[in-house]
Amino acid sequence: METSRNGIGLVVADMAGTLTDFGSSAPAAAFVELFRRHDITATDAEARIPMGLQKRDHVETMLKISTIGDQWESTVGNAWTEKDLDALYAEFIPIQLSVLPDFNILLEGIQGAVTTIQGLGIAIAATTGYNQEMMDVVVAGMTEQGIDLDAAVCAEEVAAGRPDPWMIFHAMEATNVSPPATVVKIGDTLPDIVAGVRAGAWSIGVTDTGNMAGCDKPSWDALSDAERTARREKGTAEMKEAGAHYVLSSVADLPALIDEIDQRILAGEKP
Repeated sequence: METSRNGIGLVVADMAGTLTDFGSSAPAAAFVELFRRHDITATDAEARIPMGLQKRDHVETMLKISTIGDQWESTVGNAWTEKDLDALYAEFIPIQLSVLPDFNILLEGIQGAVTTIQGLGIAIAATTGYNQEMMDVVVAGMTEQGIDLDAAVCAEEVAAGRPDPWMIFHAMEATNVSPPATVVKIGDTLPDIVAGVRAGAWSIGVTDTGNMAGCDKPSWDALSDAERTARREKGTAEMKEAGAHYVLSSVADLPALIDEIDQRILAGEKP
């Protein structure tokens, strides 16, 4: 998609926790199950620590968490190796694929937000730490629910996933949009924020629908107003610290911000 806009030309959004799958529940559940099969207890919170990374990197980061690494050594009899990591990642793939359809539900307001943004002549691309097969499942499900992406990029297609910026640059190439100062990167994890900053794009975080809040929709709805506010404020502070230019509750709030960023771009301001 070639844009003639003088403001934002491309929005690059994460998938799970940002466009679909409230709370990034599909990957969190799959990582917990992966280690359970090896008699290792990994908590939901531990599974969320590396969220946003390419999934093999995610497994490696979890193994480096002392509580998990210690359990591995105690259960297996030795410290984990690269061979173990490769085997775990291979085992993770079918686990993740099996649960993706159950969680691939568009977030509230997302279909309308995407339609509005594309109606302004802005391309929408999605990036993900999933591999190609996983991404294809998610993209197909989103298409069935009314989202027609202009591009989709997974970590396997580039030299390295988040927090490196290569998926953003690949999405820019695919949609023929440049320079980076006309690109918005939005996501629900700290690696999303860092990737956007490294790319020289406008980096925006979302707090309520993904990893920063860290819970599925029923759990989020069950929280008191004070608890939701506390999680939102904590997530906002962490994302701002990572370099976020803006932090929203959801991508559904992004259309209201388009004009402000457009004006900053037209004024010659860079992220």
